[in-house]
This record gives sequence, structure tokens and C-alpha cells, in this order.
Amino acid sequence: MGRASSLAAVLVILAGCSKSPAPPAPQAPIVRVARVAAPDLSPFITASGSVAVRRELSLGFTTAGQIATITVNEGDRVRKGQLLAALNADQVAAALVSAQAEQRRAAAEYQRSVALRQQGWITELRLENARAALDAAKANVRARDFAAQTARITAPSDGVVQARLAEPMEVVAAGAPVIVLGAEAGGYVLRVPLSDRESARIVKGAGAQVQLDALDRALQGSVIEIGGRSDRTTGAFTIEVSLPNVAGLRSGMIGRVRIAAAPRAAEANGHPYVPPGALFYARAGEGFVYVIDRANVARTRKVRLGETDDRGTQILSGLAAGDRVAVSALDLLRDGQRIRPQEARP
Repeated sequence: MGRASSLAAVLVILAGCSKSPAPPAPQAPIVRVARVAAPDLSPFITASGSVAVRRELSLGFTTAGQIATITVNEGDRVRKGQLLAALNADQVAAALVSAQAEQRRAAAEYQRSVALRQQGWITELRLENARAALDAAKANVRARDFAAQTARITAPSDGVVQARLAEPMEVVAAGAPVIVLGAEAGGYVLRVPLSDRESARIVKGAGAQVQLDALDRALQGSVIEIGGRSDRTTGAFTIEVSLPNVAGLRSGMIGRVRIAAAPRAAEANGHPYVPPGALFYARAGEGFVYVIDRANVARTRKVRLGETDDRGTQILSGLAAGDRVAVSALDLLRDGQRIRPQEARP
């Protein structure tokens, strides 16, 4: 009897050991969530840009030659008529003297041809050729004289030297820029790159406030130019904001601007928008989203849809700004399912 009881106890223990442990409860899935964005009804656009002289003049010589001297450096302030650079005078003067000598020879040849024609020794065609040669020689003298006068670059107006593009002893081609001058009369501007959506909200004359950290001061200006085409590389439109001519202002300074602008047309009605990845079963102006409540439970909600653009889709009804919606793993979610939220980056 004792041996039978022991065997039964062993069998009970073995039966208990053969039972497999209960499987663990499935974990709630990790789902990225985003908050429904409020419409941007701000009457201002804020952006950063750089200070520049509005009118920049590229100055060079009208003839090729060797530079004898350059009297200014970048950043120098100059006055109208001030000498900025000059070519080698010997080379220019020699060309003028040669042209004048050719003119004298052509004039003498023409006078001889006139006398010979009067005596009937030459034809009218030969006389015309002599006259044409004299006209060409006169034109060459005028050109060489102009080149001699423009062998010196002088400042066409008061301004600041923006760039010095050559050095003495260099040989430059005719028309090659040597000095870039920022005309002081044109004033300074802040050039700001904006997206097409932002630039469309701005009109010429709109007020702007510019903060320049380098000068530790704020300046009042206005929009004076809106780019007619976008930059081919960045796609941005350049906006120019006028700046007052204050002491210490220099090209290249960085400034932050706050420009008065109209609200986006699509947001003037106050409707929020959601990221494209939040919608499912969207058709005929309606769709569904998973709203994540405070307990991190997904709830299916039907919404009415508005316009869609690169920022997302407008929600005409069904959501409010600040609601959390799922933007990933939508095919795995079910109404009433608990999730582990992961905030999506904006």
C-alpha cells in the first residue's frame, strides 16, 4: 500500500512538470503619433537673410592691358571720381600715338589723291578708297583716345568696395571686372530666401522689422522687391527688405526679419490639418483616422477632408488642434487597441 501511494505521488509530480508555462500577454505595438496642427494664422513671416548693397557695379577697362596700380581694397569707402585702378600708361599711349600717325599718313594720301583726281591721273574709285582709309584712321584714333581715357577706373558714385578681383601686373581682357563697387546711393537691403508659399503672402511695401545681432539693434524697413523667379538650385524666392543707412552696416551681416503678411488662403477658415500618413480609407471627401486618447487607446474616427498639399490634409470636421493621431502601423491597428505611442518629429 505504501509503494502504491509513492508511485501515485511520483506520477502526479511528473504530470505537473510536463505542463508548459502560459504564453506571455502580447505587448502593445509601438505606433508613431502626431498632433493635429493648428492653422497658421500668424500675420507675420519670420526668416533670416544677409545684408547686401542693393546696387553693385562691376567696373573694368574697355581695352586689354596690364594693370599698373589698384588703389583700393575690399571694404574701403570711396568718393565719386576717386581713382580706383589704372592700366600701364606706356602701352595705352603707344597705341594712341600709332593711331594718330596712321591718321596723318591717311590724310596726306587722301590729299594727294584729290590732286591727282583733279588732273585726271587716277580714277574716282581710287579716290574713294583713299577717303575710306582716312575715315578708318580717324575712327581708330577716337577708339584709342577713348581707351586712353578709360585706362583709369574712377568711382562713378560714392560707395563701398565689395570686391577686388585683380592685382597689379596682371594682364586683363577688355571688359573683365576688376572692382565691384556697392553704390551708396542705392542703400542697403536684407536679402531673404522664402518658399513659394511664404512669398505668395507678401506684397511690396509690407512693413518689416530687422534684428541685426552684429549691431545689437533693430531696424525698420519695408519689402521693396519680390523675386520674379525662384532659385534653380534651392527653389526659394528672394525678398529684398530696405534698410536705413546706419553707421556700421556692412554687406554679409546676418539679420532676422519679421514681415507683415496675409494668412495662408487655405488656412484663413481656421481648419487644422494632419500628416498624409494619418488617413486611411480616404475617398469622396471623407476618410478615417485613429485618434489616440489619453489612455493610449486607438479610437477610429471619421473625418471630413479639405485640401491636400505638402503640409498634409485639411480636416473640415472630426478633429481639433492638439488631438493625437496615429501615423504608422495603421494596417495593424484596431478600434479600442492599446498602443505604445512614439511622438513623431515635426
